[in-house]
Formats: sequence, structure tokens, C-alpha cells
Amino acid sequence: MSSVVKHGKLSSNTHALIGAGNMGGALLNGWLSDQGDDALQAHEILVIDPSPGQAAEQALRLGVKFSARLTKGAASGLKMCLLAIKPQSFAEVGPGLADALPKDTLIVSIMAGINLCGLGEIFGDRPIVRAMPNLPAAYGAGITAYVGGEGVTSDHLARAELRLKAGGKVVRLKNEREIDMVTAVSGSGPGYVFYMTEVLAAAGEKLGLSPELANELARQTVIGSGTVLMHSKDSAETLRKSVTSPAGTTEAALDVLMDKDGLAKLMRSAVKAAYNRSRDLGKS
Repeated sequence: MSSVVKHGKLSSNTHALIGAGNMGGALLNGWLSDQGDDALQAHEILVIDPSPGQAAEQALRLGVKFSARLTKGAASGLKMCLLAIKPQSFAEVGPGLADALPKDTLIVSIMAGINLCGLGEIFGDRPIVRAMPNLPAAYGAGITAYVGGEGVTSDHLARAELRLKAGGKVVRLKNEREIDMVTAVSGSGPGYVFYMTEVLAAAGEKLGLSPELANELARQTVIGSGTVLMHSKDSAETLRKSVTSPAGTTEAALDVLMDKDGLAKLMRSAVKAAYNRSRDLGKS
């Protein structure tokens, strides 16, 4: 892909995605795979990214518009702008975006740590929605929490939710303070699950299984367990108890995991660390 691709005339329904990294790329894939009546067409998506990755390259082949930077000409008529850049880059990128974007463009930010006040300082009176999706959004299996800023109407919220739900479930928060909590649980959560899968496979290998078999067993166990959670109305606690026979193998393992210094304590510490980091990002 060349650094700049001519985008030509934009549709009046064009939605800009600023940054197509992991999270932005996940939502981009969700937009492209959405089959709903209100789904965006490829030519209605404009990706702005100076260093496009795999998701952007694949999207370009499907007809998505691309440019290395956003100009006033390219931005005219934009209906929504989804910010998916790294929060550390916002101070450098934000002012240029604000200068290029029309005054009525809906801003939807999925940047961790940058609060509505900070966004408002850059984008002024534009309607702003702050959201936190997670990686499974690429497959329509994610969950996104969002909250609107001052001056955001029910129409703005409906428009934002319509595009965010292409990545899976959407929940509206009562206040912005909950965003950092969401980031620590579901935003970063896939990383926790991937690591659990990694160490489960490593434990199986330590017992004597081949690396290939241990990895396959761990992956499919996590995938299958997630499927059960998706289809069952029972809580995770109820499901856990249902597969734990008295004096059985699962109980023996859970006695270790549920020790006072076990998984619950570790997970609380991990989630708190993610929460603190999310808040720190907003202060830097």
C-alpha cells in the first residue's frame, strides 16, 4: 500500500476511522462484516492512518477509502469520526483533526484514558461520545460500553450505538467514571483470557503432552467454555459448580485456584492495575 491513496468523492454517509490498529482494526472488520440493513458500505468508510496495518490493507482491497492524513477537503461531509489512535498520540494528532473536521461531525473516541473534558478541549462544541470496545469486536462478538458528553442528543447516541454494535453487544453507562472500570474488565479482558490459555497449555506441556496437543486442548477448552457461557442462562458461578464433582479432579484444581492467595486475589490486583493505568493515561 502506498502512503497516500486518492479517495475521490466521499459519500454523504462517510464515516472516518482514525487509526486502524488492534482496536480500530477490530471495529473496522466489524463494520465490513455487518450484514444489517443500516450497515456501512466499504466506500462509505475512510481510514486515516499514516502506518496502515493488516486490517487497513484488507479493507482497502474491499473498497474502503484511505489517506495518510485528514484534510479539510477529505473531511467535508463526514458524518462521524471514530478516534482509535493511541492515547499517547492524541496531543499531536488531535488539533489537526479538529481543524479539518466539520463543526457538526460526531466524534466517537475509543482511546483509553482521554476523558470527555480532554476531548472537548480539542474538538470544542462538536458532539462527543466516549466508548470502550474490545478485540472480539472484529468478529461481532465484542462488547462496547459508551457514554455521551454534554450537548450530545439522543440522535447522536443512537448513531454512535448503531456503528458500535457492529462489533457486538453495546451497553450505555450512567457516567464517565465507569469507563476506566470497563477498560480494566472487558477492554483489557481478552488479554487476560489469552494469557490464561497460554499458561494452561504450558501446564499441560509440563505434564508431558506435546506442545501442539497441549495448545489445541487449551484453545478449544477456552473456546468451548465461552460458547457455553454464550448459550447458557446460568451464571459463571453456577456453571462452575455444575462441572465440579465432590472430591473430583476439577475440585482438586479449584482448591488451588480458589486459595486465599489464588486466582481471585491475582485477578483483583490485575484489574486494579489496568484501572489505575487507564486513569493515569488521562492525566498524562
